[in-house]
Amino acid sequence: MTGESEMSTHQLINGVFGPSEANELLMCLIEDKISFHRGNIWSRKERFGETDVASEKRINALRQTKADLAALIEQADAAGQRLAIHCTIAITLQPGS
Repeated sequence: MTGESEMSTHQLINGVFGPSEANELLMCLIEDKISFHRGNIWSRKERFGETDVASEKRINALRQTKADLAALIEQADAAGQRLAIHCTIAITLQPGS
C-alpha cells in the first residue's frame, strides 16, 4: 500500500452461527471496544484532567449497537434461526499529522 487511495481489506468474521455463538462473539467484540474507549477516557483524565468526549460518544453508540444486536439475536433464537455474520475490516492509509 503506497497511496492514500489504496485500501486493504481483511476478513474478520465470515460464517453462520447459532444465536448463542453469535451472541458470545458479537458481545465480546463490542465489550472489547467499550473497554478500549474506557481506557482512553481514563488516560485522558489522568494526564490532562479532562474527559475524552469522542470516546464517551463512541461508548454510547456501542451500547446502542449492543442492545440492537441483542434484540436481533433474541428474535433469531425465538424463530429457531441461525445468523450469517460477515465482518470485513477496511483500512485506508491517511497522511500523518
